[in-house]
Amino acid sequence: MLRPLHATLLAALFALAARPALAADTLVVCTEASPDALNAALSTANTSFDVSEQVADRLVEMQPGTANLRPALAESWDVSTDGLTVTFHLRHGVKWQSNKNFKPTREFNADDVLFTFGRMQDEKNPWHAVGGGHYGMFDSLIGSALKGLRRIDDYTVAFDLKAPYAPLVPALTMQSFAISSAEYAASIDKAHGDRNAYDLDPIGTGPFQLVQYQKDSLIRFRPFHDFWGAKAQPDRVAKVGQLVFSITPDPSVRFARLKANECQIARYPNPSDIPEMRKTPGVVVQEATIASMGYLGFKVTQKPFDDVRVRQALAEAIDLDGLVKAVWQGTGTPTASLVSPVLLGYDPTLKVRAQNIEHARKLLAEAGLADGFSTDIWAIPVARAYMPNGRRAAEMIQADWAKIGVKAKIVSFEWGEYLRRARTGEAPVAMLGGTWDYPDPSQQMMAFTCDSMTNGRNMPRWCNQEYSDLVARAGSLSNAEERAKLYRQAQEVMYREVPLVLFADSKAYVPVRSNVHGFKLHFLGGQPFGGVSLAK
Repeated sequence: MLRPLHATLLAALFALAARPALAADTLVVCTEASPDALNAALSTANTSFDVSEQVADRLVEMQPGTANLRPALAESWDVSTDGLTVTFHLRHGVKWQSNKNFKPTREFNADDVLFTFGRMQDEKNPWHAVGGGHYGMFDSLIGSALKGLRRIDDYTVAFDLKAPYAPLVPALTMQSFAISSAEYAASIDKAHGDRNAYDLDPIGTGPFQLVQYQKDSLIRFRPFHDFWGAKAQPDRVAKVGQLVFSITPDPSVRFARLKANECQIARYPNPSDIPEMRKTPGVVVQEATIASMGYLGFKVTQKPFDDVRVRQALAEAIDLDGLVKAVWQGTGTPTASLVSPVLLGYDPTLKVRAQNIEHARKLLAEAGLADGFSTDIWAIPVARAYMPNGRRAAEMIQADWAKIGVKAKIVSFEWGEYLRRARTGEAPVAMLGGTWDYPDPSQQMMAFTCDSMTNGRNMPRWCNQEYSDLVARAGSLSNAEERAKLYRQAQEVMYREVPLVLFADSKAYVPVRSNVHGFKLHFLGGQPFGGVSLAK
């Protein structure tokens, strides 16, 4: 029988043997979870966006590390005088990647744009239902505004809108709107292949090509040497021989691996580890103020959460100041505004509800629940800037609710499963959130409109027509001041109706090894690793 020490050493050796050999110019990024989809069109999660950011391109993108728009697969665009048509002039000479089952015979053109958006928009499209047929970002952000697309010629595409829609161009910077290959799809159909392979082995036009994915283990990329951006976007060119996402759920383990130089970038650190990170030789901590929102949502279509008095009681029972201090540990500030302070439409007049146990009990009694009730509370299983420690936050909420007679059982799942179940409405009470993926308040505000009830983003299943109308009106205007006024009015409706409890405005921190060059913490959407190099 092996002694414990020998068994531990043997296990470690087996682990090392199983780990693929990495070249000296391999950039290893310790990430927190597996993506729920490799095609970001099917996802609303940053784990998916991070993959797409390396592999694929959009018509419009953002300068890494900033909120500035810049041309990508579209070299330019025009908006008609009536605001109903946005015409994109596409880039020439863009090559597609290949894989073992597909070799492209042509370059990117208008057919790819029409295929990408046609799949998402048209339920009769034969590719619409592939991968589950859920396009949360498309449905909630541009689907209701988009009338259709027109192919003007090989390199010109027009987006026709039902009404003027100011957020369209910024929204198209999101990874969910990355352009995919129509020829690749056609080749699968011609071979009578499995259409699911299209999303499981994606190709794109980006700086890296996906090589390998092992769920809960790693994602491996190699440079795409025919990347069109070598001249147009040199800051996005792959500068390492390999890029590896090493999936490491525990933030303390990510930090330990960073210190051991097993990874050169460790994402989503524990706030409590940041002081030590700053003192660690060979480690530099980057930080940025981010546009994010994290919340605890109540499923308002389910009793007793259909009663606003119950929702208000649960909100007032939470010691939000204490929770943010304990969980964010100096990296967040309690908030009641859905819109971040760094964005148009922030509402500083909305005040965080102070804990008021006596009034919360009174509200429950008025709702016929003087003795309380039992519920589940779903705790986010991964660290995020908008929720650094879901389990700890859930335990604190659980303790606060016990003071008003509400018994909460904490539930969680693997991240992809958590998202799937939450989107389909299983959770009575759940933590969710997100960072803004483009610099316009509409993105997260539209997640709670009536139109988002069926696309998985509206976890509370809250449909308030006043709120929805205000958000829709704001999106139809070009005047920033008028838009901001409407967004603040919409947030006041949400504050009054309490479909959710917001947590904190956050900062993002990423520790990197000092030999990493060119990395810029990007706080909107997926994190790019093109342009990042390792000093020899």
